[in-house]
Amino acid sequence: MDSSVPLGNRLKGEVVPPCSKSYAQRALAAALLADGRTTLRGIELCQDTRAAISCIETLGARVDIIDDNTITIDGGFRPRAESLCVGESGLAARLFTPIAALHSSPITIEGVGTLLHRPMSMMVPPLRALGVEVRDGGGRLPIEVCGPLRGGRVVVDGSMSSQFVTGLLIALPRAEHDTTVVVEGAVSTPYIEMTVSTIERFGVEIMHQSGDYTEFYIEGSQRFTPADYTIESDWSAAAMMMVAGAIAGEVTVRNISMLSKQADIAVCRALERAGASLIIEHDRITVASRELHAFEFDATNSPDLFPALVALAAAADGVSVIRGLKRLSHKESDRGEVLREEYAKLGIEIELDYDEDLMRVVGGTPAAADVDSHDDHRIAMSLAVTALRLAEPVAIGHAECVMKSYPSFFDDLDSLKIKQ
Repeated sequence: MDSSVPLGNRLKGEVVPPCSKSYAQRALAAALLADGRTTLRGIELCQDTRAAISCIETLGARVDIIDDNTITIDGGFRPRAESLCVGESGLAARLFTPIAALHSSPITIEGVGTLLHRPMSMMVPPLRALGVEVRDGGGRLPIEVCGPLRGGRVVVDGSMSSQFVTGLLIALPRAEHDTTVVVEGAVSTPYIEMTVSTIERFGVEIMHQSGDYTEFYIEGSQRFTPADYTIESDWSAAAMMMVAGAIAGEVTVRNISMLSKQADIAVCRALERAGASLIIEHDRITVASRELHAFEFDATNSPDLFPALVALAAAADGVSVIRGLKRLSHKESDRGEVLREEYAKLGIEIELDYDEDLMRVVGGTPAAADVDSHDDHRIAMSLAVTALRLAEPVAIGHAECVMKSYPSFFDDLDSLKIKQ
């Protein structure tokens, strides 16, 4: 166990991360389009998942909460309102806009908070090419769409985000005509693979070359069939707890799939490169602290890992290099700039090299300071993990933003601390 971590902050124990909200939102969208009853198990109602549930209810589904981790959805696309609020979820915005565009009457997609500043312009030309009337808000929400989405051939810019591609892949099987989707500059292709595998569970087929997620052929007028589907745990959330173990003790993450298609499973490679101890079993992984050293890692396809990787790099000896910096500008915050600003308050130097598309993190001993999450859930968690290395308390402004993806984060972290 790392003796440099204050006694009261050393960790040992087990934790079960929440379900993958990426899988949950995809499954909720597919369940909406399926006529009949779908059961989703293992689901956790974080803010983003609740936003997706609200969306499918507005678009015609009936959702019943059976218990803390199980819901049923009686599907059927029958929009009940002229507006659709996606909360603060970027995935929900880009996922449900093409689905709303299946309807022949106008629907306005609205959001709140930081989402209002995130770019949505990549959706407009492809939707228009597919027969949808679009009134956009200058590349931001709100956006009004009026379908129906008809199909055809369309080219999509995938260089900023794969989320809109996901929305098209789920909506277009319900379009009247067949569609060919060409994705240019695709990033985060593991997330596209997640989408394809999810809707296959609902009886929908999307054709593409094996291992290639740049061109898709989608037969129109397909039927979604209901499913009984267990949502797997979230590797993005697990990554934070695994890094906490690497820094401050020993943490076992349970109910996690080592066969997952989630991009953030790549955190295992980063931890190994940094010198942490990993013990991998069937449905669990244990991470224990050792002397950590600088590492290099390409997070272009897994940008949500950046905050966790920065906490890891800050505890490592030397200068770590994390590639994929340009993917961070349009998240809940400008994560590159925010990580540099907030870690500087703690005495950790971060250099941003936009020309080379990389971040350099100089490992070192942090100093106590008040910091702020900038209302970004992953920033709040990253700062909390780094704060484990301090004897003095660290106040994290707007830390409640973890409700967006991991409502029990602070409770889970506290449960791992060795009680004196």
